[in-house]
Amino acid sequence: MLGILADTHNVLDPRIAGIFAGVDRIVHAGDIGLPWVLRELEAMAPLIAVTGNTDFGLACRETEVFEVGRHRFLVHHIVDPHRPSPVVVQLLERHRPDVVVFGHTHRPFCERVDGVLYVNPGSAGRPRMEASCQVAVMEVGVSDLDVRQCLLD
Repeated sequence: MLGILADTHNVLDPRIAGIFAGVDRIVHAGDIGLPWVLRELEAMAPLIAVTGNTDFGLACRETEVFEVGRHRFLVHHIVDPHRPSPVVVQLLERHRPDVVVFGHTHRPFCERVDGVLYVNPGSAGRPRMEASCQVAVMEVGVSDLDVRQCLLD
């Protein structure tokens, strides 16, 4: 099971620890804030995190690729599933992921596009653009993926 969040912007809601209790791994899709956010998340479960467009000086890469079972995941902060940038097109061609986890928009998104499941958990930091704060939890089965959005309000 994966705990997925993005766009914390230096805010880590204390309810996240309860929602992510028991996850095997946490994935942060960028716009983290300061390093303390990463340390807090690492105390909950192993962490994979990428930088976002507001992150500077963090020991994270721009893109991460990992596998859980038979599923390959690509994590990158800014992704438009319907009109991917040339950088994202290159990443998709190179890594051939089953799942792309992204952030940036502060709005949740969970949809298959051209056979790839795109997941944006929404913003876990402060509310913005009239969107609620939320995270996601993903059950990773042998052949299926089940994503559940979890409101923080």
